[in-house]
Amino acid sequence: MGKFDTYKVDLRNLSPGVHQYEFLLENKFFMDIDGPEIQKGKVKVSLTIKHSAMMFEMNFVLEGVVFIPCDRCLDDMELPIETKNRLVVKFGKEYAEENDEIVVIPEEEGAINLAWFLYEFIALAIPMKHVHPPGKCNKLMSTKLKKHSAKSVTDEDDYAGDDADDIMIVDEDVAEAADPRWDTLKGFIENDNN
Repeated sequence: MGKFDTYKVDLRNLSPGVHQYEFLLENKFFMDIDGPEIQKGKVKVSLTIKHSAMMFEMNFVLEGVVFIPCDRCLDDMELPIETKNRLVVKFGKEYAEENDEIVVIPEEEGAINLAWFLYEFIALAIPMKHVHPPGKCNKLMSTKLKKHSAKSVTDEDDYAGDDADDIMIVDEDVAEAADPRWDTLKGFIENDNN
């Protein structure tokens, strides 16, 4: 039995009508799938499959938590997950993804393994920026970050290390070797202000 056989649904032998499935994705699932974002978590999946003559409409509801590294301090942080997704599966000659929601599977196989789809649904529910709430980041890492960072141009007076959203890393060698063409433009701005 393979690692992900639990998430394999035999569609060929599914009678017409509505069918319910439930899965629990725990740490082993995330370690086995070896995705780049998520290594741990506990997510409950409720799946409803509506089988009509020509297709299988799958509606997923995923709820739980995953643990991902904080963008600022790199410690794991808990992130609640709540998402609804839809997938339409049709039979055809060979496997194909027609778009984000429509998948064609070989009729002779008649089954679909949902493991990677479930992982993708969770990964897509994770926001682009994931940081601990203010004051919850690793203090040692926050101190080092503050030591090696410059104040943001927009938040010069508001920089509070752990709470800053925008941090610019300044390389002094690059700052000294600025393009001289900018000096001419700066002259125009200075003349306009006088």
